[in-house]
Amino acid sequence: MTANWNVQHDYHSSANTDALCVYHLELNLVVDFDLQQLSGTAQLQFTREMPATSLVVDCRDLIIEDITDSHANKLSYDVIDVNAILGQKLVIDVGEQVDEVVIHYRTSTTAQGLQWLTPEQTLGKKLPYLFSQSQPINARSWIPLQDTPKARITFNATVTAPQGLRAVMSAENTPKLPHNGVFTFCMNKPIPTHLLAIAVGELSFQATGPRSGIYTEPGMLAAAAKEFEDTESMIQMAESILGPYAWGRYDMIILPPSFPFGGMENPMLAFMTPTLIAGDKSLVSTVAHELAHSWTGNLVSNATWRDLWLNEGFTTYFTNRIVEAVYGKEQAELEWVIEYGRLQEELATMPLANQTLPANVQDRDPNLAFNRFTYDKASMFVHELESRLGRAAFDRFLFQYVEHFSFNAITTEMFINYAKQTLLVEHSDKLTLSELNEWVYGQGLPQWFIGPTSNSLNKVDQAVEAIMEGTPASELQVDEWRVHHWQYFLTQLPLVVSQTTLLDLDETFNLTDSLNAEIACDWFRVAIRNHFASVLPALSDYLCSIGRAKFVRPLFVELQLAGYQQELKDIYIKARAGYHPSLQVQLDSLLNF
Repeated sequence: MTANWNVQHDYHSSANTDALCVYHLELNLVVDFDLQQLSGTAQLQFTREMPATSLVVDCRDLIIEDITDSHANKLSYDVIDVNAILGQKLVIDVGEQVDEVVIHYRTSTTAQGLQWLTPEQTLGKKLPYLFSQSQPINARSWIPLQDTPKARITFNATVTAPQGLRAVMSAENTPKLPHNGVFTFCMNKPIPTHLLAIAVGELSFQATGPRSGIYTEPGMLAAAAKEFEDTESMIQMAESILGPYAWGRYDMIILPPSFPFGGMENPMLAFMTPTLIAGDKSLVSTVAHELAHSWTGNLVSNATWRDLWLNEGFTTYFTNRIVEAVYGKEQAELEWVIEYGRLQEELATMPLANQTLPANVQDRDPNLAFNRFTYDKASMFVHELESRLGRAAFDRFLFQYVEHFSFNAITTEMFINYAKQTLLVEHSDKLTLSELNEWVYGQGLPQWFIGPTSNSLNKVDQAVEAIMEGTPASELQVDEWRVHHWQYFLTQLPLVVSQTTLLDLDETFNLTDSLNAEIACDWFRVAIRNHFASVLPALSDYLCSIGRAKFVRPLFVELQLAGYQQELKDIYIKARAGYHPSLQVQLDSLLNF
């Protein structure tokens, strides 16, 4: 799959980083909720790696007003359309002496990286809210920059927000509010541009430990702080294997429900969905996942979106290790088995050519790289490395790997070369190059791989069997089931389930009204597939109140496959305005809307 592509090149950026490479950003922005616009300046400092007279940066739908050097001398520039996915490239004439440019600009209302919420769309209902989602290539829609993980930058920012609102960024934040609405930020460690993040809203803060805390709307703060009170334990566990936490603080912001991901690992301020607040800590593995990214993803990054598995595979594996240490082996096993189940489902539907660890999206939307292969197949690979080497030896390798590549962006091939020099030398009796290549470049899973199991799921298998043989739901012994048992139960039900059985399950366990977003999604998928139409009103409410792509996308697909075309259209028309712009674009295409 690599023959026709230069695997060192980032095909999702127009930036000329090999010649002129931006290393620092000074950002000065004013937040205008009436115009739904950020306006101000982006000052880019760059080094000259090769002779060049033009600096090329990425942008998408930005309004460029003026560009000067650091002495206010005007520079000539062109904005050139590339394509619908990449947006535009901004080509700035910098001659042979200039090493800093100041871009005066404003964002457009179509910025895919920004979501503007009205007061009515927030929990408090009184004040508006703004938040960003830059990954994979949406930073360019709110800042003109070299939007590629290959170009790490430090940044300082000044953000002027309306009185009464707090601005936070993926940088050092302070719980103190300034009197004049002017917030300043500093990120003095180089980060990939997809980790640039901003949020502005009615935000309160509560500490969860000596170096961690929660920002969120006041009405959600107490529940969020309680749910995530184990954060410091997670940090300490991660440090014990991967080395000191490099970023100072690990704060989180719990965003409105329209946030399209479970979490986003923005350094010093991880973004989280409120769907994680289940009241029983059953879904906090996402906190562990975003924390693990502080090493695998934020310290060691993918060089291109083809190499995303290096971020997500190691992080998904290490999430499981944190969960095991903090919440016990049973929960870790259950989550690993459910992870494997998700992968099995996608193995049955994904074209073979897309079942490799590298996400071969060079000529496609990089959002397509976020699939179960870059997460769960890659995680199974890392689990197998641990199994073959033994945990102690593998932990040594993991520590050395992170230390070796810290603050660098690497490709799949750089990882393989590193493995050749380390793993395959020190453990030549336990892993061969052909086996390594089969995992990385092979389609599907290696024939020798045996998936994870958990004795804790035997009782669930028996329950599925009993239900399908006609046992009333009330006779199932479910008192000690965790959320993961319910997820497994629902995903193990056969494709065809009778209306009588579905009604019995729903009346007994009240699944349609489940307050756990994971259980509700899995139940709705079963119900839609079997035309259990009584769930449709609750499904509509669910899709209008949650914007997390993990739930929203598969449910609309299920409606489509089940022939609920009119219902799908009616629900999407109602729900669409509450979804993040980046998700709107994906769903519009998926649903031919």
